[in-house]
Amino acid sequence: MLPHGTLRGIAAMLLACAFFACMDALLKQLAGHYPPLQVMALRGLTALPLVCVWIAWRREAGTLVHRRLRWGLHLLRAALNMTMLVLFVYGLQTLGLAEAYTLSFIAPLLMVLIAVPLLGESVLPRHWLAIGLGFAGVVIALRPEQDDFLSAGALAVLGAAACYALSNMLGRLVSRTESSSALVFWTTAAMAVGGSLLAAPQWVPIRPGHGWLLAGLAVFGFLGQVTIAEAFRHGQAAAIAPFEYSALAWGIALDWLFWHAVPDGWTLAGAAIIVASGIWLVRGESRPRPQPRDEASTQHSR
Repeated sequence: MLPHGTLRGIAAMLLACAFFACMDALLKQLAGHYPPLQVMALRGLTALPLVCVWIAWRREAGTLVHRRLRWGLHLLRAALNMTMLVLFVYGLQTLGLAEAYTLSFIAPLLMVLIAVPLLGESVLPRHWLAIGLGFAGVVIALRPEQDDFLSAGALAVLGAAACYALSNMLGRLVSRTESSSALVFWTTAAMAVGGSLLAAPQWVPIRPGHGWLLAGLAVFGFLGQVTIAEAFRHGQAAAIAPFEYSALAWGIALDWLFWHAVPDGWTLAGAAIIVASGIWLVRGESRPRPQPRDEASTQHSR
């Protein structure tokens, strides 16, 4: 039986996927009325007040600015997150949620590749096999028999997945000296301020009837951030991470509910291969590796 903390983490991850799926459905709805840059800015503007309240409640405002703050990495990570959201929203203009999620699931495999030059980690043979299977799944999901094998929307989502993977790796670097509150605040603030400046030349007036969409965007996005942080705080990452793939089920359900769309066999087959390779990769990392006798004896003293 799984430990109580792991069960709590799994429940939080399932909730986080549900919240983020609802947020993405709202992003897709807004993408039909506003430019992608403006949608990205609205995501930051609606989330920033709730993030500030959350940081104040945790009494972590003092961690946001200090002398050792790594501004360069924060700015680079913010730029990657902004680019990721713009590309993802652009992809949602032509793809369903399930299709977009299937392609974005390549991100965990990309993280393994990025960790080699950025964090100095090694890639084992099973890593390469899982990465190869994941890319094969992406090729299958892209419908190789159709003319839109490399559609603009599909390429945009793949680009968003690459930005997401690199941003997460930079987040691991920044988190060595910065709090999680600082990471969330500066990313959200960059989307709100920087996104508004970039979107200003083509800003479309907000329709009065879209107020509920923006409110939902703020609430679901904030709840997703809180619950995913809660998930990894209470359980082992290797046991919890595979449940992130439950987002695909939410994508299929929301596609059918709001847009009466169902993913085809190519998308589902590719998704199955990508999910299987990702789970195999994560579960392989959870197995303890044998250590030399001298190293094992000093492991707890470091």
